Amino acid sequence: MAWFVLVLSGVLEAVWATALGRSDGLSRLWPSVTFGVALVASMAGLGYAMRTLPVGTSYAIWVGIGAALTVAFAMATGAEEFSLVKMVLLLGVVGCVVGLKLAH
Repeated sequence: MAWFVLVLSGVLEAVWATALGRSDGLSRLWPSVTFGVALVASMAGLGYAMRTLPVGTSYAIWVGIGAALTVAFAMATGAEEFSLVKMVLLLGVVGCVVGLKLAH
């Protein structure tokens, strides 16, 4: 269960990071609300997962999932330029996250 919550929390990290970027410095209501709700849920999930999983592994997986999804979403929506190099590096991050899970 902790692994599922950790992955979901990593996805929510990408949600709050994207919402923060779209909030224009927290001046737009709905992106700001989305940011706040996703941030609290993401942190709560990370905290829950850390009750049974090692702190370093949990944090690395949470950040890796959040960062990879944030960049992938930005490239998919055209907010960030797509490049093959970025995609290969993102796949490397995902591979490392999977490796951490398998090593646990």
